[in-house]
Amino acid sequence: MSAEEWIWIALVVVLVLLAWTTWTLVRLRRLEGRVAQARTTLESQLQRRAGLAEELAGRYPDALGEDRARRLARVAAEARSTELGDREAAENALGRELRELPADLPGVPRAVQTDLAGTSTRVALARRFYNDAVRDTQALRYRRFPRLLRLHAGRPLPRFFDIDDRMESVVGAGHRGARRP
Repeated sequence: MSAEEWIWIALVVVLVLLAWTTWTLVRLRRLEGRVAQARTTLESQLQRRAGLAEELAGRYPDALGEDRARRLARVAAEARSTELGDREAAENALGRELRELPADLPGVPRAVQTDLAGTSTRVALARRFYNDAVRDTQALRYRRFPRLLRLHAGRPLPRFFDIDDRMESVVGAGHRGARRP
């Protein structure tokens, strides 16, 4: 092969590498946006669940019992105010308190119970979407060439948000016995 052919081959390889790098950077930016959007949704659902738990504890302490109402209000306030490091523990404590509530709370409107159960379901879904986005981002960033080229190396790697979001008996799960159209 002549020198000119080698130059053309090298040029094609460089162009393919540049195209791949550009495509990977665009993909990483999109994943970063997806993580941010999923995190915002997760945060709003967590705040909503904590707010509903505080409302339940504040408005209906007789239905819950004084001790349980105080405990629920305390863990809900902690879940709303903790930083990222302790957030998972606070959310786990809130989820545990909500699961320990009786399936039927006399004196509490069914709408409040259904809203709390629905919000708990949305928390579980939002967490799954967020963790899926984090998994996809980490998988792409841990591949050999993005690591070698240090693509997005200056950006923080997103963390998974792991909480126990089982939904059995979150205030009767709100949907028990309900007929579906």
